[in-house]
Amino acid sequence: MTTSEIISLIALVVGSLALFLFGIKYMSESLQKLSGERLRFIFSSFTSNRVKAVATGAFITAAIQSSTATTVMTVSFVNAGILNLTNAIGVIMGSNIGTTITAWIISMFGIKYDMSTLAIPIIGIAFILMLFKQKQVKYSGECLLGFGLLFLGLGVLKDSLNGLDLANNPHFIEAIRSLVIDGSISYSAILLSVLIGTVITIILQSSSAMMAITMVLCYENVIPFEMAVALVLGENIGTTFTANIAASIGNIQAKKTARSHLIFNTVGAVWVLVFFRLIISLVDKITLNIEGQSPFVEAATIPFALALFHSLFNISNTFLLIWFIPQVEKLSTYLVKQSPTEEDEIFKLEYISSGFVGLGELAIDSAKKEVQVYAKRVLRMYEFIPQLLDLKDKKKYSYLLERIERYESISDRMEIEIANFLTQLSADNITAESNRRIRGMLRVIDNLESIADQNFQLAKTINEKNEKKIWFTPEMREKLNEMFELTRNSLQVMNDNLNENYRMVEITAALDAETKINEYRDYLRS
Repeated sequence: MTTSEIISLIALVVGSLALFLFGIKYMSESLQKLSGERLRFIFSSFTSNRVKAVATGAFITAAIQSSTATTVMTVSFVNAGILNLTNAIGVIMGSNIGTTITAWIISMFGIKYDMSTLAIPIIGIAFILMLFKQKQVKYSGECLLGFGLLFLGLGVLKDSLNGLDLANNPHFIEAIRSLVIDGSISYSAILLSVLIGTVITIILQSSSAMMAITMVLCYENVIPFEMAVALVLGENIGTTFTANIAASIGNIQAKKTARSHLIFNTVGAVWVLVFFRLIISLVDKITLNIEGQSPFVEAATIPFALALFHSLFNISNTFLLIWFIPQVEKLSTYLVKQSPTEEDEIFKLEYISSGFVGLGELAIDSAKKEVQVYAKRVLRMYEFIPQLLDLKDKKKYSYLLERIERYESISDRMEIEIANFLTQLSADNITAESNRRIRGMLRVIDNLESIADQNFQLAKTINEKNEKKIWFTPEMREKLNEMFELTRNSLQVMNDNLNENYRMVEITAALDAETKINEYRDYLRS
C-alpha cells in the first residue's frame, strides 16, 4: 500500500468518525428539543431518592442517546441548585446504564449489516420532515437526520478500517502477538488497553464513538476480544472527563458531582480488572448460549458480546455502588478543595425542612435563622458588584458575573422555600404572636429578594457599560465606590438587625445609614 493510499484511508477514518460524532450530537440535541422542559421537570421531580435518581438517569440517557449530555445537564442542574449532590450521583449512575442502549443499537444494526445504504433514504425522509413548520415534526426530522448520519459514518468507518488491512499487516500482527501469553492476552496488555481506551475517548469526547471503533476493530479481527473488552473499560473512564471539563467553571457542588462520576467509573473499572478473566468467561458463556457461538471463535457474535459486557459492567457496578453513595460523596468532597466563600454558592436550607413544620415556636426560630443566612448571602452578592468595575482579567470577570447570576438564582429559590415553610407554619394552630412574627419574616424575605434582584440589575448594567466600552473617569469611579461603600454599610446594618430579637431592634443605625446615602445621592446630583 502506497503512502498516498494510507493517507487517504486515514482521512476517511477521521472523516467517518466526524460524521458519526456529528450524527450522535445532532440526534441527541434534537431529542432534547423534543423533550423540552419535560427534562427539567423529570430531573427536579423524580430524583427524590437514590433509586429514583438512578432510574431517571437511565431513562433520560436512553431517551436522548447521550450519557455525556445527561452528565453535563446533571452538573449544570447541580450548579443551578436544582439537584443536590446525593441525587446527582444517582442520576449519573443511571446514565451509565442508559448509555448501553447505544451500544446495543450499534451491535444490532451498525456492524453486522451495511447500514450506509439504508442511511441515505433515512436522511432523505429526515430532510422532508425538516421542511415542515410544526416544531415537533421538524425536530423529529432532525432526530432522524442524526440517526442517518450516525449509521452513514459507521458504514464508512467500517469500510475505511477494513481498507487499512491491519489484520494482514505483519508488523501489526507481530505487535499483537507480543501481548499474548499462553493463548491469552497479558495483564500488562489489558492495563495498556484500558489506558488507550481512556485517552482516545477523552480525545473524541464520545464513548459511543470509541465503542463503535472497538466493535469494528474486533469484528474485523484486528484486535483480540479481550483487548476490546479492556478498551470498553477505558471508554467508561474517559467519558467522565467531559463532565469534569463542564464543571471546571461551575460551583463547588458541580465540581463534586463531576468528581463523583470519575470515582464511580474508575472504581468499577478496578473491580472488573480484578475479576477480568472470570467476567470474560461469563460473557463468553452467555453469548454462546444466546448466539450459539463464542466471540473467541465467531466474529459475528463479537458486537453482541461487547454490548453484553458493557451492559453487565454498568448495571452491576450501579447495583454495587448505589449503597455507597454517601461514601462516594465524601470522597468527592475530599478531592475538591472548598474555599469559605464558595459555601454560600450552594443552594441549601440550613435550618428548616418540611419535617420541622409541626414544631411550633422552635420552627419559627429555625426560620428566623434561615432568614439571617438569606440576608448574609444578599450582602455577599452585593460585595461582588464593585469588583466588576476594576477587574481586567476576562476569565475572572466572566466567572464573577456567573457567581452573581448564581446568587440571584439561589436568592429566588430561598425566598420561595422560606415563604412556603412560613405559610405552612401559619396554617397550624399557633398563637397570634407567632402569626405576627411569621408575617414580619414574610415581609423581610420579600424585601431581601427585591434587593437581590436590584443587585443583579446593577451587575447587568455595569456589564452592558463595559461591553459598550463606556468608561468612568477616575473621579467618577471614586465617587461611585463611595456610594457602594455607603450602601454596603446599610446592608451590614440590616444583617446586624436581623441577627437581633426583632422586637428589641433599634432603627437609629438604619435611619442614619439611609440619611447618609440620600445626602450623598443629592450631592452627586448637584
